[in-house]
Amino acid sequence: MALKKNVTFNGILLYRRNYRENDMLVKFFTREYGTKMFLIRRGRKPGFKMSGDILPFTYGQYEGSISDDGLSYIKEPIETHHYLNISNDIILNAYAMYLMNLIDAGLSEGEASPRWFNQLFYALKLIDQEIDPAIITNIMEIQLLTLFGVQPWLKDCVVCHRDDLPLDYSTNYGGLLCEQHWHLDPLRFNLDQRTVFYFRQFSVINLKTLNSVNVQRPTKVRLRTLLDSIYSDTVGLHLKSKRFLDEMTQI
Repeated sequence: MALKKNVTFNGILLYRRNYRENDMLVKFFTREYGTKMFLIRRGRKPGFKMSGDILPFTYGQYEGSISDDGLSYIKEPIETHHYLNISNDIILNAYAMYLMNLIDAGLSEGEASPRWFNQLFYALKLIDQEIDPAIITNIMEIQLLTLFGVQPWLKDCVVCHRDDLPLDYSTNYGGLLCEQHWHLDPLRFNLDQRTVFYFRQFSVINLKTLNSVNVQRPTKVRLRTLLDSIYSDTVGLHLKSKRFLDEMTQI
């Protein structure tokens, strides 16, 4: 088991759980080393000096030892921050937890991915700023499909490659069908063109450049229905955090 000692890494805390009598296991998504599980010795004891640096919804820079295939260790925090609004709002909390669970489910342990680290960082930042968390979540869900081996064809019609006709999404064809080929899939989603527009735009948007969003509720409902179907029927993913999110947003 190779151990890289005294390395600096940037991490977003995904979750933590109690371990043994006084210890804690904390999983970080690191920019440099992917997702890693850290053993925090005496992390549950009163007065533990790093307790404020390993709270839920924490991100920052740390120094520690990274194991290739076992538990890693944090030597000390260098600079840490908290998504305070997410921490204090149960709805924002639910959206954030779902996105972090999606990342954790889609990436293999130790699979470094600066691109997804940055996207998650900016997604959580926008949610913390209370910029429509439902839409930020939709954007991440659409883009994260590639991690689960699903790459919907959204450029144009998957059959004839026309994009000058109304389009609809077909699960059977794994992408968009133009009006001339709707007959090929009677079970297509019958999406309105505004929903199709946002579905296509969200697949390529860079969250770092996003400052605001304004999507009407009917479109948001249709996007939610579409993505729920894709993740349930095509990806086959059913996360507890998604069920919790659904319960919270229906209150």
